[in-house]
Amino acid sequence: MYKVFTFSLMAIMLMSCAETHENVNVTTRQSPDTTDMTNNFYDNTETVNLPVNEIVIDGEISNPGIADLKSMPVHSVIVKETLLNSTGGDRFVGAYRYDGYSLFDILNERIIDKANKEEFDPIIDLYVEVTGKKGEKVVFSWGEIYYPNNLHRILIAGSVSRIVPSKTKELWPLPAVSKIVAANDLVTERNISEPVKITVRSVRKSFKVVKGLSPMYSKNMTLFENGKKTASISPSDEDENVTFYTIFYGRGKGIHSTSPFSGILLKEVLGDYYVSNRQNLREGIICISGEDGYRSALSFSELFNRNDQQEFLLVTTEPGEDGGLFRIFAAADFFSDRAIKSVKEIHLLR
Repeated sequence: MYKVFTFSLMAIMLMSCAETHENVNVTTRQSPDTTDMTNNFYDNTETVNLPVNEIVIDGEISNPGIADLKSMPVHSVIVKETLLNSTGGDRFVGAYRYDGYSLFDILNERIIDKANKEEFDPIIDLYVEVTGKKGEKVVFSWGEIYYPNNLHRILIAGSVSRIVPSKTKELWPLPAVSKIVAANDLVTERNISEPVKITVRSVRKSFKVVKGLSPMYSKNMTLFENGKKTASISPSDEDENVTFYTIFYGRGKGIHSTSPFSGILLKEVLGDYYVSNRQNLREGIICISGEDGYRSALSFSELFNRNDQQEFLLVTTEPGEDGGLFRIFAAADFFSDRAIKSVKEIHLLR
């Protein structure tokens, strides 16, 4: 009798655990903490489920198909949503907690099959195009999905909750459908509704690759927009340097150094040439290439539209230094792989 009772009790406990696990995966939360019994500011209002469309994954992968969201963990991000105004400036929409499925997990088991792998095998020139049900498109670089210090910051939202000010009690309008949520964006133009397709692509730009080129040096860098040359950049004595302290660590070779990097913010150098409009914020891809043909992709938004101040730095070396004259340091990245040396060309593509 004791054994039967023990077995029954264990079964009930397992069923209870299974139910809890299932609830987390469908983004259902406990009742809101309306009386502030905990120190969590982000669970004080009701969580509303958002219908998620079937999402197709294709592009430069060998195993395209439908995303199995039900098997994936749920992540949460907090966002202050703001959009561009047609008359200029920004328009605040509201503050929210979103729960959903990260692009990191959605693409994690897709096998990359790059179109340009014969010329350039590394994955850092990949980017992802997300298409909404209404035909809107936004892009994310492979680097901002898989390389950042803080992972799982880009979600397909499955539920939403308001973050309500304690004094004004303002109730921001709730979305009615799922959306892609880019939690590191300052202006949230990439948060388009009802994503239905994710396409993996590599930058459609060819460069001559010279592996092991040394010494390597490029005396200036040339800017292009959709194939048209716009400027040539040389060092300026007026540039105001900032210093980032870092542990410089590569995905392949591991630790490189613990020395700081000093330079000028890349967005300040490029801001005079590339305009921050809705199209560029949503669809702009920037390709940075070195003298040896090594290149990486950045989304326009991860360079120009961050809310975390983890910026890209343009470092000027000593004249004639191997790997100079300009180098890139990506403060947001865990790995050093997007630190392009001897920057020769920067392309804005759409």
